[in-house]
Amino acid sequence: MKPTLVLAAGLVLAGAGSGCRDVQAVTPQSIEQQYGVSGAYTDTVGTPDGSLKGTLVPVTLADGRTAQLFIPAKRGNQEHTVYLRDSEGLHPVRVSEQVTRDEMTRSPAIVERRAEPPHANKRSWEKEALIIGGSAGAGTAIGAIAGGKKGAGIGAAAGGVGGLIFDLITRDKK
Repeated sequence: MKPTLVLAAGLVLAGAGSGCRDVQAVTPQSIEQQYGVSGAYTDTVGTPDGSLKGTLVPVTLADGRTAQLFIPAKRGNQEHTVYLRDSEGLHPVRVSEQVTRDEMTRSPAIVERRAEPPHANKRSWEKEALIIGGSAGAGTAIGAIAGGKKGAGIGAAAGGVGGLIFDLITRDKK
């Protein structure tokens, strides 16, 4: 399990972590314009699961240590929108529920470290749609060959139901 940092961390978390669904909009220029934080830059960070492109924002923690907030350019299947990169590695960040925005901007600090619960290896809705839609399309083609327009309709329904059943049965197998 990776440790999760509960962090009362800087300005970027307010935009990147809460309500901002378009993480791709977080660029060094937008961080400087919106929050007045300079020094952010785009880079690639290596992880055990592969490389991630994103924006790095240098921060100084309350204890004087320097670190970087990392905001991935593309969210993909990631569970977190912001990571902290320090001398110990790359850690997912969670903002403490008791912290105010003023406290976050004045003195970002690591409040506690805790083990991160395992994340479900869930299939994306796009893949589920491809499975069901592909099955319906195949059913339509076979039905049209076998029985014309009426056969195409019946084949589409049968293929869609078959694809749904396949999706439900194999959803948790990875």
